Amino acid sequence: MALHPSLDAADAAARVWPDTERALAPQAAARMAARLADAADPAWPGHLPVEVAGMLAGHGCELAAWIAARHQGIPRRVGLAGGQGSGKSTLAGLTAALLEREFGLTAVVLSLDDLYLSRSRRAQLAADVHPLFATRGVPGTHDVALGEALLAALVADSGQVALPRFDKAQDERLPESEWVRVDTPVDVLLFEGWCVGAAAEAEAQLEAPVNALERDEDPDGRWRRAVNAALAGPYASLFGALEGLVYLAIPDFAAAGRWREEQEAELRKRTGGGMTSGQVERFVAHYERLTRAMQRSMPARSDLLLELDESHRVASVRPGAGSGSRGFRRDSAPGTQHASGKFRA
Repeated sequence: MALHPSLDAADAAARVWPDTERALAPQAAARMAARLADAADPAWPGHLPVEVAGMLAGHGCELAAWIAARHQGIPRRVGLAGGQGSGKSTLAGLTAALLEREFGLTAVVLSLDDLYLSRSRRAQLAADVHPLFATRGVPGTHDVALGEALLAALVADSGQVALPRFDKAQDERLPESEWVRVDTPVDVLLFEGWCVGAAAEAEAQLEAPVNALERDEDPDGRWRRAVNAALAGPYASLFGALEGLVYLAIPDFAAAGRWREEQEAELRKRTGGGMTSGQVERFVAHYERLTRAMQRSMPARSDLLLELDESHRVASVRPGAGSGSRGFRRDSAPGTQHASGKFRA
């Protein structure tokens, strides 16, 4: 089914974006949304139901303008984080398409999920460190060195760069012959992933298990301490390369399970693969500790906070306490021409 955002999406976004963060005048947002409604864009991901993706369309308009206003002729690497099923992949795809089509900026989405280690490498981690590392997801199960190299290469004059792709249905990285080739440098790199920008917890917070998985399968805390050490080390360096950070805040952890199950149900329908409901419940338990920690810490670490309600709507948008701490500020007035290119709205 094609995605056809409507003017209603722009109207909904206009009601929740504060004037201090808007880079589009309301009339300009409406005109952009009208153009979005003309035809579906094949670049937009279909991981979410069409009606949910439609809800995010107006916010894609606003977010694209928010990033374009901060581009100022300098390549930008912007992190987009959010809980399971929050819509970050869909919003990233929308925003990248809008940055190119409406603002004349080259934009690429790199997903943290595409940096997952192969099953064989995770199996080795499981044997060497802890059995729970066999399951992809937590820090320690990504190729951080590849991620750092890509974050550097994509905003430099590196010629053509290949972006990895991970097949979740097969739980395996695709061969390099199937990676996507991108010409560099790009104006905007959107780095999206559930734990992008996350920070390590204090040692004392690791003592008590947060769920049955940790209690029964990590009783001595060895797994969660290894995850935390990865966050404090290589992941801190990876996330430190970002100039901006946007966080999609889910209403509670229970929503992560519900929304992830919706995604997997769609994946099962499209590909015949994906996880069963029981597998989803166990899988999401691996993410619980860090998801809850991010709910507490990300408002202070992010530049922009989009808060979702139970119906997947963006209920509010506000600047995070970290706004401007990475030098990622807005210098353009709403509805104006941006230095980096056209502004059709």
